[in-house]
Parts: sequence; C-alpha cells; structure tokens
Amino acid sequence: MTTLKKACAALLAVSMLAVTTACSGSTSPASSAATGGSGAPAESSAASAATPTLDKIKAAGVLKVGVKVDVPNFGLKNTKTGEVEGFEIDLAKAIAKDLLGDESKIETQAVTAKTRGPLLDNGEVDLVIATFTITDERKKVYNFSDPYYSDAVKLMVKKDSGIKSLKDLDGKTIGVAQSSTSMKAIQDAADAAGVKVKFDEYATYPEIKAALDSGRVQCFSVDGSILSGYVDDTTTILDDKYSPQEYGIASKLDNKDLAEYVNGMVAQLKSSGELDQMIAKWKLN
Repeated sequence: MTTLKKACAALLAVSMLAVTTACSGSTSPASSAATGGSGAPAESSAASAATPTLDKIKAAGVLKVGVKVDVPNFGLKNTKTGEVEGFEIDLAKAIAKDLLGDESKIETQAVTAKTRGPLLDNGEVDLVIATFTITDERKKVYNFSDPYYSDAVKLMVKKDSGIKSLKDLDGKTIGVAQSSTSMKAIQDAADAAGVKVKFDEYATYPEIKAALDSGRVQCFSVDGSILSGYVDDTTTILDDKYSPQEYGIASKLDNKDLAEYVNGMVAQLKSSGELDQMIAKWKLN
C-alpha cells in the first residue's frame, strides 16, 4: 500500500470512530437538559406555555370582571357618576393595578347570581368578583380563589310582622335570588326545625325588597352583609344565622394560570393588611 493510501485509510478510520461515538447515545448533560427530550429548549417552551390567559389579558390591556351592581358596599352603581363602587370593585382594581400597572384598566359587567356563571363560560368576563359563594359543587365547574370574605345567610322581615325567628315563618313565603345558595340554606334549617316554608325567586335584590315591602313575600333572605344594605326604618334583620358563606374570585376551570395568579393576589392582600383596610373602608366588619 502506498504512503498516500495508508494516510487515507487512517483518516477514514478516525472519521468512522467519531461517527460511531456520536451515534452511541452519549450526549453531554448540558445538551440533554437544554432540549428537554423534545428538540426544543425546555425552559423557553415552558415559559411560553405557562401563562396563556395572563398573556392574553396583558395583550388586551384590560381585565374584564363580572361584578354586582345592586349590592350596597360590595358593588353598587352610583346614580350620579354612573360608576360602580364597593369593596369588590376595589378588589378588582387592586388586581388590575398589579397585573396591568393601572387600577383603571378594568372593564366591569353587571352580573346576577344567575348570569355570572354563563358569562364566565362564554368568555365575556375573565373573573367574577360578585359575592360568589364557594361550594364543592361550584368548584367542579369553576376555579375559586381562597376566600376573601366570610358571611352567613340571614333573614330580613318587616318590623311590624311579629316575626322573631325562622319558626314564625311557618307557612310563609321567603324571597331569594335565583341560583343563590340562600334557598338551600334556609330549606335545610326549616326541615331541621320542622318548619314549612315556600320560596319565590327573583333576578335581583331590589326586586326581593320590593316584594317584601308589598307583602308578596314575608321575608327577604340572603347573606347578612348584603341584607344590611337594604335595611330601612320598616325592616329588621333577625339574629339567626345559617350556612357560612365564603366568597371567592371565580375563573374558568381551564384558566389555571389566571387562577393561580389571583389566589396569590388574595394571599398578598391578606398578608399586607390591604384586604382588611378595604373591608373597613366599606364598613363590612
């Protein structure tokens, strides 16, 4: 074999050895970690998939929130300014300020106990902050934050009705909101007490108050803090309390990143004392 042929043979042998080593599956730890086994950088892939809902809200530059507009101190439309004001509105603003850098970057939409779920379902709102009681059944359908406020179902009656307790409502009609938890709470208590009551459901709280004033119902039942906004010289709230109600911020079940962020915000507002300040501001203690 000539010297040139020997050199070529040696070079070929070295090349084949290099190819064999490269194909043997022995890769450097840095290379393996960088690809995450998918051929794409694992870190950047995870980052891009981590916050799809938050990124969408940031891109839109507005947080859409379903709120009550008929609950004094929680969410009530100011007839002079046209603005909705209350504890839950301040809570929505705090979230918008942290997420979008400006508390005014919220778009509120009026909801009722019956409409707040469907508005979340169809994507018209990102969040619902509207005296939405957390229940096991509802948690199967929506994400809920940890509670930001706790209350209990109570009873409002006319002062001159002679009604002093649930037992005095035997055979009478109680006005409740559509799709609320109040009816079940009172029905369970009535069953336990051997009291028979009837219910009329209404779309809004002012309608229930009007029904109480006109005598169509003998009691208005909802969470005590909500009832307090409807007390006047002719009505009184009974001492009885039923079924603790914990309010949470709701989001669509598949919007995991938004739910985690909101829950973190609730925890932050609690630990900083800001949530207690909001509650005190609106006299909800």
